[in-house]
Amino acid sequence: MEHNQAKGWKFTGPEGDFRLENPDRSSYLYFPLVNEAGMMSTVTPKLHGMATSGHNTFLTPPLSVEDLHVSRASRNFWVRLEDGNVWSAVGGSAKQNAALYGEEADVSAVEAGFLWHKAIRENTQLGLRAEVTSFVPHSGDKVELMKIELTNTGTSSRKLTATAAVPIYARSADDLRDHRHVTSLLNRIYTTGYGVEVQPALSFDERGHKVNHTSYGVFGAGGNGEAPAGLFPVQEDFIGEGGSLDWPEAVVLNAAPAAGRDGAMYEAGYEALGGIRFADTELAPQESVSYVLVLAIGGDRLDVDGLMNAYGSAAKFDAMLEQNKAFWAEKVGTVSFHTGDEDADRWMKWVTLQPILRRLYGNSFLPYHDYGRGGRGWRDLWQDCLALLIMEPEQVRSLLLNNYAGVRIDGSNATIIGQKPGEFIADRNNIPRVWMDHGAWPFLTTMLYLDMSGDLDFLLQEQSYFRDVFMNRCKKRDLTWEPAAGSRLLTAGGGEYRGTILEHILLQNLVPFFNVGKHNNILLEGADWNDGLDMGPDQGESVAFTSFYASNLMDLSKLLLDLKARKGLTHIELAEEMAVLFDTLTDAADYESVESKHALLERYYAAAPNKVSGQTIKLDIEQAARDLAAKAEWIIQHMRKAEWIEGKEGEGWFNGYYNNDGERVEGETPDGVRMTLTGQVFPLMGHVASDAQVPGIIASVERHLLDPKIGYRLNSNFGGIQQNLGRAFGFAFGHKENGAMFSHMTIMYGNALYKRGAVSEGRKVLESLYRLSADFPQSRIYPGIPEYINERGRGMYTYLTGSASWLLLTMVTEVFGVKGKLGDLCLMPKLTKDQFDSEGSAAIHTLFAGRKLDIVYLNRERADFGAYSVRSVTINGQEAAIQPVDGGVLVSRELLEQLSAEGTHRIEVVLN
Repeated sequence: MEHNQAKGWKFTGPEGDFRLENPDRSSYLYFPLVNEAGMMSTVTPKLHGMATSGHNTFLTPPLSVEDLHVSRASRNFWVRLEDGNVWSAVGGSAKQNAALYGEEADVSAVEAGFLWHKAIRENTQLGLRAEVTSFVPHSGDKVELMKIELTNTGTSSRKLTATAAVPIYARSADDLRDHRHVTSLLNRIYTTGYGVEVQPALSFDERGHKVNHTSYGVFGAGGNGEAPAGLFPVQEDFIGEGGSLDWPEAVVLNAAPAAGRDGAMYEAGYEALGGIRFADTELAPQESVSYVLVLAIGGDRLDVDGLMNAYGSAAKFDAMLEQNKAFWAEKVGTVSFHTGDEDADRWMKWVTLQPILRRLYGNSFLPYHDYGRGGRGWRDLWQDCLALLIMEPEQVRSLLLNNYAGVRIDGSNATIIGQKPGEFIADRNNIPRVWMDHGAWPFLTTMLYLDMSGDLDFLLQEQSYFRDVFMNRCKKRDLTWEPAAGSRLLTAGGGEYRGTILEHILLQNLVPFFNVGKHNNILLEGADWNDGLDMGPDQGESVAFTSFYASNLMDLSKLLLDLKARKGLTHIELAEEMAVLFDTLTDAADYESVESKHALLERYYAAAPNKVSGQTIKLDIEQAARDLAAKAEWIIQHMRKAEWIEGKEGEGWFNGYYNNDGERVEGETPDGVRMTLTGQVFPLMGHVASDAQVPGIIASVERHLLDPKIGYRLNSNFGGIQQNLGRAFGFAFGHKENGAMFSHMTIMYGNALYKRGAVSEGRKVLESLYRLSADFPQSRIYPGIPEYINERGRGMYTYLTGSASWLLLTMVTEVFGVKGKLGDLCLMPKLTKDQFDSEGSAAIHTLFAGRKLDIVYLNRERADFGAYSVRSVTINGQEAAIQPVDGGVLVSRELLEQLSAEGTHRIEVVLN
């Protein structure tokens, strides 16, 4: 290892393992470690971070990203040499921090893969090297494992004393400031032969004063399973008077530990420490010694013997680590890419991991994600399913079905998601809020499912509706509702009402059509996708998402006709109250009149006031399809005429919003151009923008939003705060929702360009995101996509971002053109010539129709997109019957289902 400034991580193998030299020289780095059992950990190059199983059960202290360099609490491992020198194997001593930029600094590195982390540290003056490997096993235990291997790199024998020190917080994040000391009085600290266990007597947080049934522990053993020599269970005893966690008296003065006692209570009412003193050891030159730590969370008292039997030796640790690597390799390996850029292909493996991480962590429990109490929001439920459809499709049908139980009869939805699938909870703070975009996402995800599966019967399956105190899109309260009545919509007769999934979808897209502002675009309400636009509830309008709803309505119209053609359906059955929403079939509203739309919506609210009759009606399916198409077409023409802004020199873009004063947000102003990327994405993606308008949008985005340093900005500089639009503009420009490169919308912009045939432009957008994220000296993040890139080019809020689902979806369905058409496989590649390797090959490994497929595109001439087409398709060497479609070919599902469900099948697509 060379002692120099880190230049960036480098991939060390084909599966995405990487190495970063001198990570100490970069701030804010952290790495996730997690399992399906609910253990959620974070580790930094200095083994800082946290370990928890939920908001109320933190083993180590909860922290925010700034705590990574402010707090002294970490998973420390101390080495004291017989000459009195003290060294932290994880770099967590005051002396090492002071020497960071000096000649005495340690040489360090990080190596990591799916999902393991190794911190490597060497001090040449002391002749010591440490490798600390960490992972959370995929077993059913809530544990985090560490193996510390110390090596004598000197020329003479060294006698050393090793001491592990992990603070045990053992309570809710709410207690971090609120009664931090008082809650320590609840601690009951037990010592065992292997370590320290804490079971607080009570939980003392917003849930009330309840008997606590959760225990937390830190246990250790020598490499061969030897029990420790003693323990330091109380933090203040370990650090000593005037000491600190980064220079503790017990280590510096080599204090004698307390004797370990099997299961006996040692102390009560103090801050606890997993302080473990190991037996002294002497290392010959180049000799190594190992230790294993087990950090655990469990119900009631922990089964310490069981934990140590499973994990408590170097051999057991190593065996479990190999199993863990194989487990995550299989998860991530469901989808992979082969292009002309091997590093980009490996980077995509980390992107593929991110939707899984979001499913497991929710939007919390990582240092930047220091908000919320776990779980996901409504939008997250649907967007995370986009990736699951590609990676774990067998789970998606039930997830989609459960998710629809969160829809209200007024077209809005629950915003508090329960822990169980399909569980939705009335807002705990009784705060009414509706995000106007929420109704748009479920159909997009469901349509992807239908295209991949052909499962049209799913639309006819029934599901309940969510009900709480709010009604009329949270504009009114239902004074008849009581929490004891439950959260299911009832009929007038008191029974539970259930409607088809199709009915739920129609409701979510029809109600917003009539819920418009004075400019005849859908009201912004509490906010849309951009949560920062939260101050326009009265007259704010989201023109951007009006486009999204228009494309949904058009696609729903086509889907109804597909239902008739494929299922022989002649009518759709709906709650009788919904008839008014199909106004062209009953009493037609004047779509040009805001008042007419409002009057119709009020009639619907009056007909379905948080309950329904339970009676249904049947609508002719073709007439219903025409009604939906008419609504979509009206929005499209309205957008093209009323919201298009003509710019200079062939530029043009769509206004995306109106503020709470009813003023248009975007356009030419005396202070410069105001423009949002969101306002362009959805008109492009939904074919609301005409073909003639597409070049103008591209030109405008390139001129007004592209910044070479940080990529495509979410918006131009509006100048000053916008109290009539949203809190986002209180953020400094270039940060988060105010003008940063927000990965989610950047990727959706790239996706939209691919959909509109602007392939080279779409490729440029996706490539910019990759280059910016992978430029470590600038972005300072490990492989993967951040939520956004700030004004300095630093990647922010790493790992937990819905943008990963969108990039994976875009790569599979647009770039490689592997998409479904109501169950059939479409191959419509949009690869540019640089994405083929030197032999003219590009490939994707993916799932479709329950089969593992290697789809290989052969472009021997390395022609660019637009100059090639699909010439032939073979499956396992046999020529396949194909049907030409626009831009590609279709392979029937029947043909794929004839293939064995075992193994991987090669589909070779020759391009010319």
